[in-house]
Amino acid sequence: MTPFIILIMLVLWECALIGYTFSLAGNAADVAARRGSGAEYAPAAACRAGALKDLPAAWASGATVSCGRGADLYEATVTLKVPVLVPGLFDLDIGIDGEAGSALEDWR
Repeated sequence: MTPFIILIMLVLWECALIGYTFSLAGNAADVAARRGSGAEYAPAAACRAGALKDLPAAWASGATVSCGRGADLYEATVTLKVPVLVPGLFDLDIGIDGEAGSALEDWR
């Protein structure tokens, strides 16, 4: 019975990591979009820096950030890899996307 209980605990832990990755990706995309929309110079660099600023190292190392200007929004997409059991050791081949947009600020 003990191995079965340990297996259930490991599955639950992995589910928690997947949920946490969703939360991190969404928050990183939101911060990135806000930073990019408010930057007067080099909005792409500000967007990328904003996305990676608060991410834990295990998630930041494999993060993919894409930023760009939409019609009237500055949009950011952050893709994070889901860690397996221990963040930082190795990742699943699953990417979790977080997308956000922020209204463009006029600098004129």
